[in-house]
Amino acid sequence: MNILKKIVPCAFLLLAFSSTDNSADLLIKEGFNRAEIMYTDMINTEKDFNLYPRTTAADGSLKSTNLKDWTCGFWAGDLWFVFEYTKDAKWKEAATKWTETLKDNQFNKGTHDLGFMMYCSYGNGYRLTGNKAYRDVLLESAKSLASRYSPITKCIESWDQRMSWDGKTLWKYPVIIDNMMNLELLFWASKETGDPTYYNIAVSHANATMKNHIRPDFSTYHVVNYDEKTGAVLNRETCQGFSNNSTWARGQAWAIYGFTIMYRETKDKKYLDTAVKLADFFLNNKSLPKDKIPLWDFNVNQEGYTPLWNYQKEKFSNPIPRDASAAAVTASALLEISTYLSKEKGKKYRADALEIIESLSSSAYLAIPNTNNNFLIKHSVGSLPHNSEIDVPLNYADYYYLEALLRYKKLENNLSLQ
Repeated sequence: MNILKKIVPCAFLLLAFSSTDNSADLLIKEGFNRAEIMYTDMINTEKDFNLYPRTTAADGSLKSTNLKDWTCGFWAGDLWFVFEYTKDAKWKEAATKWTETLKDNQFNKGTHDLGFMMYCSYGNGYRLTGNKAYRDVLLESAKSLASRYSPITKCIESWDQRMSWDGKTLWKYPVIIDNMMNLELLFWASKETGDPTYYNIAVSHANATMKNHIRPDFSTYHVVNYDEKTGAVLNRETCQGFSNNSTWARGQAWAIYGFTIMYRETKDKKYLDTAVKLADFFLNNKSLPKDKIPLWDFNVNQEGYTPLWNYQKEKFSNPIPRDASAAAVTASALLEISTYLSKEKGKKYRADALEIIESLSSSAYLAIPNTNNNFLIKHSVGSLPHNSEIDVPLNYADYYYLEALLRYKKLENNLSLQ
């Protein structure tokens, strides 16, 4: 098969670019050059289209995942982005094969993650190919996602009823900040069908999130537990953050990106104001390192923040793990935010995004071929409280890094980001 052939030689020296290329152009070209090299090796490693490369396993090997995993759609999305940039049919072939094995997820009503799973895969595929069969799958996926909405809580249930991560609280109707990312699928479905139901569910969910997940300083709670019978908020806790009152870095990134989507789709200024203030919390935080790649939680080891899990400070404090995935998500969102503000204000957020992209493109975070299990970005954290995926590559870090590169390229060429 074409996709199993070597596409480019395994070299990682910068290409010889013309003198007219600026530094951003160099970053974009080298990022996608690196992706072609490393993803070719990835394809030669994982040849089963029903398995989706996710991260590095505990033994150092490639860890792929199955159809039900929330990250399953990112790998196909990574490949669609490489196709979008290169226009090379090899990448379209690969993206198509890993996308179409996700088809059965359109009927999956047991998760809120269908936006991640299906819009990142089928959504990009439909955008780039116009394949009508992809449209049908996406619409069914939107129906499945909408089925998790409750008019009582006024939001979409993230997980089915379960005990909290520490086993102390029954989460009756848990909603996590990540869920803001899945609303994009509903907006798309509303535009495609003319049915306002999807739109109204997305708006209702976002409004509840604004009210209940966002603190006065525009930091965010990870989990809000609702009473499914009354809609009352029972608890505000965390699952992947340092403590219940801390700000988990990737959760903050999801919020920034999610409320940016809300403004794009509704043009309601309250969502843009919210996205900007969430972004300012991220960018102006005293714990944010100079390279703008955040610690995995903004409040780790700080006074007044007490982890209720078995936190081993000595093990995770020298150094404190970073989360490059949170940085990648934020960079992509900042680029879109910059297009909705005045030229002067927008310039600031675009510059902040470029700083993050430059950091992610440096040798500190961008892997070289034959390392990192052929993922691009190093140093992400899945869930430190669960002792899971600590300081490893993650397929969604790659996804939002490549999206940010493409978005920057489009802005440089005065093109729409959508």
